[in-house]
Amino acid sequence: MAIQKPSIPKGTRDFTPSEMARRNYIFSTIKNVFERYGYLPIETPAVENLSTLMGKYGEEGDRLLFKIINSGNYLEKAGDDFSDYKKLLPKISEKGLRYDLTVPFARFVVMHQNEIAFPFKRSQIQPVWRADRPQKGRYREFFQCDADVIGSNSLLNEAELLAMISDVFSALKINVVIKINNRKILSGIAEMIGQADKITDITVAIDKLDKIGIENVNKELLEKGISKEDIQKLQPIIMLQGTTEEKLEQIKQRFNSIEVGLKGVEELEKTFKYCESFDLKFPVELDLTLARGLNYYTGIIIEVKALDVNIGSITGGGRYDDLTGIFGLKEMSGVGISFGADRIYDVLNETQAFPTEIESLTKVLFLNFGEKEESFVIPLLLEVRKKGISAELYPDDAKIKKQMNYANQRNIPVVVIVGENEIKNSSVQIKNMINGTQNTVPVEQMIGEIIKNL
Repeated sequence: MAIQKPSIPKGTRDFTPSEMARRNYIFSTIKNVFERYGYLPIETPAVENLSTLMGKYGEEGDRLLFKIINSGNYLEKAGDDFSDYKKLLPKISEKGLRYDLTVPFARFVVMHQNEIAFPFKRSQIQPVWRADRPQKGRYREFFQCDADVIGSNSLLNEAELLAMISDVFSALKINVVIKINNRKILSGIAEMIGQADKITDITVAIDKLDKIGIENVNKELLEKGISKEDIQKLQPIIMLQGTTEEKLEQIKQRFNSIEVGLKGVEELEKTFKYCESFDLKFPVELDLTLARGLNYYTGIIIEVKALDVNIGSITGGGRYDDLTGIFGLKEMSGVGISFGADRIYDVLNETQAFPTEIESLTKVLFLNFGEKEESFVIPLLLEVRKKGISAELYPDDAKIKKQMNYANQRNIPVVVIVGENEIKNSSVQIKNMINGTQNTVPVEQMIGEIIKNL
């Protein structure tokens, strides 16, 4: 039998201990901010019913859903018509991997509405899957770190989410710009050019402006049946220049009596005012091209970009007024954000901004010189662990060079050496692996000396 070369699917990754230490640093930073703002953790299954997922992300999103074939020989029962994919799908697949955490959250809220207090502030850190084309910063399996509040219409929630974004990236030391827009403004623009029924096509195309440029956006709009004249009316609006206040004033004048658009302007003005109270550490800018192509957003939309690395959006979110209505719970408005942990990782990696100390989970290594030394060292090892310091005893009586190499490879900052002399004098040698200093101290002073060297 030929030896199989090990491999993993494209767009997925293994993570080494060093990478996991870095990822956990990101997760714990985000989690700490979530907790500080009173967001409660939940988890949902990786697999959802397709009836839950389909139709919530637009046509493009539906195409990127990973569908799971039913167990058993369902293809045999599906009949001969394999050309009609949509007809075949319900016969062979009833479940899929979740595309994001927001739609499963809406399903969760409806199913557990009698067990939770509203407004409900939830946090969730779990992987999601998309059958996308893998490229830099885009994976088929990746983690999202979501925070949502549902059951409140207050724009104070939007401002708090923007403050949370500011706190997270300040803690991670990533320079960002926070961009916001409002889907009501985009609806107003569509109504103004006489294409209200094409709002989805317009927003999906506009959302690609940064990636494909204005000419390709216009081409896509033409393909969707929007006339050249209407595209020409659209251009100066989405390309407005000036400060946030100037842009909002200009768009307000253009809307004149378009109610939905004026409501969007009003919501943005109030949100910007709230932001002044929260004293955010990063700029919040109005971007009229920001559309975030997902169909379920109905109000303010949010996107965050790193300033020092060209990688696309690293956080996004927005207001959705009727997401739970799909599952039978009406008038339950929500707003949420999602941190893209994998892209955040790439930004920190590229800018070399990960703290060096997170690489070493083990802080102290006791060297092993044989059974007699082991017996002396084990109580000391336990004492160090009781003080909350992570410590190991090298498991084998190996050459000192091998044990020291292990400490170096693991980035362990402190090594404790106990030989015959140390046992005789009831002392230990403490070696600082970072600066090379080495001191012999009585056993009673070991903990203090270790702490001094960490």
